[in-house]
Amino acid sequence: MLPVRLATPGRCQTGRTQLQGEVMLPLKEKDKIIIKKMLAAGCCARCVLRFCCISVPAAYRQRRQDTLEQLCAFVEAADDDSREPAAPEESEDSREPAVKRAKVEVAEEASVCVLCLGVLQHLSDVPQAVKIADAVTKENYEVDSLVLSMSLPAQLCVREHSCWLHVKEQVRAKCGLLGKDDVVQVKEAFKWVMQDLLAKELGGVAVVTKSGLEVSVGFTHPETDADCHFLATSCPDCFKATKNKQSVFTRMAVVKALEKITDGKFLKSTPCPPSRVSSSCTPQDVQCAHVAVFVAGRYNKFCRSLPQTPWLIDGERRMESSVEELIAAPVLAAFRADGFNFSSSGREDVDVRTLGNGRPFAMELLNPRRNQLSPDHMKKVQQTINESSDKIRVRDLQMVSRDAMSRMKEGEEEKTKSYRALVWTLKSIQPDDITFMDHVKDLALDQKTPLRVLHRRTLAVRRRVIHSMSAVFLDAHHFHLRLKTQAGTYIKEFVHGDFGRTKPNLCQLLHTDTDILELDVESVDVDWPPVLPD
Repeated sequence: MLPVRLATPGRCQTGRTQLQGEVMLPLKEKDKIIIKKMLAAGCCARCVLRFCCISVPAAYRQRRQDTLEQLCAFVEAADDDSREPAAPEESEDSREPAVKRAKVEVAEEASVCVLCLGVLQHLSDVPQAVKIADAVTKENYEVDSLVLSMSLPAQLCVREHSCWLHVKEQVRAKCGLLGKDDVVQVKEAFKWVMQDLLAKELGGVAVVTKSGLEVSVGFTHPETDADCHFLATSCPDCFKATKNKQSVFTRMAVVKALEKITDGKFLKSTPCPPSRVSSSCTPQDVQCAHVAVFVAGRYNKFCRSLPQTPWLIDGERRMESSVEELIAAPVLAAFRADGFNFSSSGREDVDVRTLGNGRPFAMELLNPRRNQLSPDHMKKVQQTINESSDKIRVRDLQMVSRDAMSRMKEGEEEKTKSYRALVWTLKSIQPDDITFMDHVKDLALDQKTPLRVLHRRTLAVRRRVIHSMSAVFLDAHHFHLRLKTQAGTYIKEFVHGDFGRTKPNLCQLLHTDTDILELDVESVDVDWPPVLPD
């Protein structure tokens, strides 16, 4: 290894004296040829570092001109070591300029890098950091960290492959190897450069590798869009049109094609090194998105004219509101989220009340600006919900993890539920009928998908169990029926039979027509979410 020790003053291409405290580049002998060939091809200094496999973040953060001078100084020093010692009488004035002696051909600083297309030159500086920071600040996220991601034009993969082929054989001739996986990726180098700049612009928000807030920057380069097109002829199997993709030349497809194409075929189809370009990449709008957070609780519904979710028929709204909307509005406001997904342990019909300890529910909050609320704040949100309407009541409102959501879903089919129904019978009820119902245990039902839900559920026959029943006589044609059933049992269809689609049903058991007039859910036996103290 021949490191450039910048603590010792020296002279470079521009004649600038190197200052103490600058980054020492751990360059090796094989890197000399890489530096010469890539600078001559029109690559920027940071891309040269990438191909020299320099993985020191600080090396990419220093000024590009400083890095360029250091690379030239390294080649100059290496050339001096391989030459005969100069005569002692040689005066300083008679020496050749360093750039001539080193014979390092360097593209003009204003030219665009043929490899990163300007991303590591003109698009990784303070103005770009300010643009990203402004986008984050505008969204008003309450976070202490973020992760920076980026998308690059697929043609950069082609140019990277071209440069790799351009230098690898001569590196191998120097007894070295240059594997493609050893080259530092543009994305990695860009993040190293931008981390400190962005953190400074955001007032100390840490830019880390894992965070709930992802800030995405993207770049396009229309000038070189055609760079990938030859691959479609060489590797047609890699490029298949899909409905969701604007172009078949996706980054993944291009990478796959580059793995298949032979070096000889590649070199015949595209310039090596890559052709020069006149413009840098074009930055796209910065996108910010926070991972979802989850809120859970239990709700009671006291109204027989309130659907669980918004009720739309042929695009026209029925009913003024819904359980979902009454709960969601205060929660969304508290977390300042863009939207939500509502789910619950089963669902009741619009005319069914949910009593007892309530029905478990959960909300997935999309892109929240606030990702945490204290228990006291959550209680205030719960109070706001409960004071907004007398149709519902919420309890045990709390934040939960994504993994905890599975507990609620498991309960939809595996747990039990208890109901109370007001039942009408065509014939008069006899005491034996009441006694008979009180003794029914573990009655197995075969329930064909009810007609009323057939438009949204697959036609199937589902085996369900009524664990117990009990009846309370009201008058000759009415009684209250209490049932404890397997979750997922259609109670209304068990009572009236649904034209024989539920077997057995109460009509068959009592040998008369029966119908259900009112239905209440009295208990949903899912021990989730945890009960909170009042």
